[in-house]
Amino acid sequence: MQDLTGKISRSIRSEGSIAIAMAIMSVGTFGFQIAATRLLGPKHYGALGSLMNVLLVVAVVQLGLQATAARRIASDPAHVKQIEREALKVTYRAALLFGAILLVTAPLTNWALKLGDVRVMILVAICAVPMTITGGQAGVLQGERRWWPLSVQYAAAGVPRLVIGGAFMLVEPTEFWGMVGVTIAAFIPMLVGSYALRGERPSGRESDSHTGMRIAREALLNSQALLAFVALSNVDLAVIARHVLDAHDTGLYAAGLIVTKVVLFLPQFVVVTAFPTMSTPHERRRALTRSLTLTAGVGALGTLGAYALSGVALIFIGGDEYSGVQHELWMFAILGTLLSMLQLLVYSVLARQGTWSVLLIWGALAMVMAIGWFQSSLESLLWTVIALDGALFAILLALAFRALGSPTPPEASVSGVEPGTANAH
Repeated sequence: MQDLTGKISRSIRSEGSIAIAMAIMSVGTFGFQIAATRLLGPKHYGALGSLMNVLLVVAVVQLGLQATAARRIASDPAHVKQIEREALKVTYRAALLFGAILLVTAPLTNWALKLGDVRVMILVAICAVPMTITGGQAGVLQGERRWWPLSVQYAAAGVPRLVIGGAFMLVEPTEFWGMVGVTIAAFIPMLVGSYALRGERPSGRESDSHTGMRIAREALLNSQALLAFVALSNVDLAVIARHVLDAHDTGLYAAGLIVTKVVLFLPQFVVVTAFPTMSTPHERRRALTRSLTLTAGVGALGTLGAYALSGVALIFIGGDEYSGVQHELWMFAILGTLLSMLQLLVYSVLARQGTWSVLLIWGALAMVMAIGWFQSSLESLLWTVIALDGALFAILLALAFRALGSPTPPEASVSGVEPGTANAH
């Protein structure tokens, strides 16, 4: 009984610290976007909003490394020191390589996204390096359930963006200087992670399952799964809206998506604290059920708030200049709820190292792009995205519980772990 009470107490403390830290991060992140809507106006904020969505796509490597390190440490604690060492080596190499690729392709990306200033994509390439390193560090801390330093790192990912980015935009209200602030701020959580993981760790047991090559392979596969989700959740603004809507409506859509992102990120602590548990075979189903229920509750409250207090929400996303989107804010909240639950299902797939469900996400992305390209208004584009995301959620939910209900999940394992454990994960 005392052991059970202790576990519950530790769980509450861990979820509480992560929840507070991620709330602080969200305040900083969305505070920066809200400040940008007011300082830049709809036309220029449309460009910065697209850049923020590009950064979310860039973050898939960061998230893939985090998921890989966290899953391996949580599922095989006997080799934690080896996994930590190899995961960080892979992280540093991936960060430099990814940054170099983004730098070389900056002119092409600038043209494709119609940004008009190649310097902002150069800043994105620089920003990708500390972001990627932060991901590997966070994965080690998450897998080891070191919630306090992980909480500090999350908080450091949001507040500096608001303070530094907001200061730059006050001096020069352009998307370029806003991106300068974001880039500088990205180094701070990396420094926090470096401090938390400082010093040499004693060597433990070694395994051929956790070599750098195997970790890199899993991180790559995890990243492409997360890329599918991030692309799905951002393609409507980053690509479609900028081509099918005019600059003003694109700015309105970008402002409405602030509500979507708030509802999406509010329950992020659920994903962070549940993922190590979802990586443990006998706890997966209960962890997913509990997490989906909590996330749905948060989303329902957010949607009701956006509907009943749309005027208040409008103030936070930019004021009267964005009044054209006020009556659709509750719809953006519904989209955020769907995306938050979809994200949980994606991490459930990563935790058990499934593959086939990822193909469905790529398929949904293709459908959004194909159908969204023929929409001509903000409302029709939004409803199209909601409908397709809702259909994907229903299918993935059915597949997840089917997989978790059988001793050996039907999806193929791609983790590269030892024989006998692949089917368990």
